[in-house]
Amino acid sequence: MSQKTVFMFLLLAMVGTTMVEGQGTRVGFYATTCRRAESIVRATVQSHFTSDSSIAPGLLRMHFHDCFVNGCDASVLIDGSNTEKTAGPNLLLRGYDVIADAKTQLETACPGVVSCADILALAARDSVVLTNGLSWPVPTGRRDGRVSLASDASNLPGFTDSVDVQKQKFAAFGLNTLDLVTLVGGHTIGTTACQFFRYRLYNFTTTGNGADPSINPAFVSQLQTLCPQNGDGSRRIGLDTGSQNRFDSSFFANLRSGRGILESDQKLWTDATTRTFVQRLAGLSFGPQFGRSMVKMSNIGVKTGTNGEIRRVCSAIN
Repeated sequence: MSQKTVFMFLLLAMVGTTMVEGQGTRVGFYATTCRRAESIVRATVQSHFTSDSSIAPGLLRMHFHDCFVNGCDASVLIDGSNTEKTAGPNLLLRGYDVIADAKTQLETACPGVVSCADILALAARDSVVLTNGLSWPVPTGRRDGRVSLASDASNLPGFTDSVDVQKQKFAAFGLNTLDLVTLVGGHTIGTTACQFFRYRLYNFTTTGNGADPSINPAFVSQLQTLCPQNGDGSRRIGLDTGSQNRFDSSFFANLRSGRGILESDQKLWTDATTRTFVQRLAGLSFGPQFGRSMVKMSNIGVKTGTNGEIRRVCSAIN
């Protein structure tokens, strides 16, 4: 039996203990009502990924941002002048076209059955798999929310947050410190813009080289070359140096080496209360744990039963 097969077996066995009784989501929710639901989403994500591999981290981030505002109800997808997608932290989200494409195909195959919230949860998992990460069973059965306000997105985790603030934001949704460090590990794929970390490289302190002392000194000059003080702030830099397109544990190895890009990420190593988890996840445990923590996150504030709706178009309330 292969290592991946063993991990999948363990994840399947653990889903039952991860889910909370009464939430209404379950693995295989569409087994009788839309048997091809998961395969349609998977094929759609694969098609877009083939054209643009950067869509994978985009979909993963979108699911995270959706769940942390009013629960995993696809409210981040709704268009409007004051909806969540217009909030500052969401302005650079990508992947709306992938979700819309999958929804169009699902409405043809199974009209009014599969929610946009479930499409987003499945697409996030498929994105991890496409970047060589382990798969996990995604509980489905979410319904879509009818409320989306930009003001509700003001408390999303931020790149300057201290570890204490990060813990508070995750704990508010029932996620513990292990979940926090694990889910931040999603930064093993994707990029960020110079404008979100360049301040760490210049005049951060009045001593030494002026950079954030938690950054490896040899790495500072490398980052300064990529992001000059008065250069293009929109230039994209990989969050996991040397492995930004592969879902693996090297992100945590980079944190140990002082090569974290975002201040909030590097603090997970410099803070004693999270360092142990970084150390642990730098090994083989990251893949299986990511699946477990994603299942927990994807069950935040879900709407099931008669709550919410099944949107006909993901960008608009019925």
